[in-house]
Amino acid sequence: MPFALASCSIGLPKHTLHQKIEAIRHAGFDGIELSFPDLQSYANLHFGRDIAEDDYDTLCEAGQAVRTLVERHNLKIFVLQPFSNFEGWPEGSKKRDDAFARARGWIRIMEAVGTDMLQVGSSDSEGIATDPERVAADLRELADMLAEKGFKLAYENWCWSTHAPKWSDVWNIVQKVDRPNVGLCLDTFQSAGGEWGDPTTESGRIETPAITEMELSVRYRASLKELAETVPADKIFFFQISDAYKVQPPLDDKPDPESGLRPRGRWSYDYRPLPYDGGYLPIEQFAKAVLDTGFKGWFSVEVFDGKFEEKFGQDLNKYAQKAMDSCKELLSKAKEKETQ
Repeated sequence: MPFALASCSIGLPKHTLHQKIEAIRHAGFDGIELSFPDLQSYANLHFGRDIAEDDYDTLCEAGQAVRTLVERHNLKIFVLQPFSNFEGWPEGSKKRDDAFARARGWIRIMEAVGTDMLQVGSSDSEGIATDPERVAADLRELADMLAEKGFKLAYENWCWSTHAPKWSDVWNIVQKVDRPNVGLCLDTFQSAGGEWGDPTTESGRIETPAITEMELSVRYRASLKELAETVPADKIFFFQISDAYKVQPPLDDKPDPESGLRPRGRWSYDYRPLPYDGGYLPIEQFAKAVLDTGFKGWFSVEVFDGKFEEKFGQDLNKYAQKAMDSCKELLSKAKEKETQ
């Protein structure tokens, strides 16, 4: 099972992509998720000026240099991420036209950096269609664009999404898309944090008058059992791991007035440590369910830890080694755990 670390999950804004890649390789990882902001930052430094996010000619030139850099360190860029807010815009709208123009640009970047997979997060935009058939139609069109180049699409549930916050939601859509080059990106945080955890409560778990703590656990286990029994291993294109801090005091249950992010979106951006590094979500159970499908693909660390500097200072090697150790520990414990 190959291990990877997302480029957006290591270091501070001052650290270069080259520094990140050196630390990732030193820790023994096999590949990286290349985050678009890291590519853009690399391009800014490489060309000595600010490169616009839609300057695809320049970004592709920078991408070729990143590809060389990564290959020189015996790593693989196995996915480009995060392609967001793509699906569901009204036909004929500027938003939809812009989304497909962005898709064409990102496909060019994929060619330049040498990856064959695009990660697409379930949209959290307002004003989009929420009908699974309509969402699937957009993703099918994107999948066919990718297929022309031999590329594939990994669709991930974001737990604050406006239309597909659960793994079962994106799996339903992927089945409707019905293309061999479309599968899932599953994530411990997005599912454990969406189906069991809640950053707006004192307990850190979902609390409603209708659901007791025991009933919540029963529902979560039932969801994992369904995943293990119904999702084919070859439809899981990769697996992301992270945990979450219990937020104290809890976050407000309304969108942030500045960013507009819903509570789970804010939680995702700043409160996601490595497994076994201060989190509390039931991620081992989720990892066990994924492994029970027969999955043997990319096992990738994607975290967003607001305490990075406090914990690791400037030491990227220390962090990358901790990330590798957490991968191995989660994999080992998930294999040992019995699905109940």
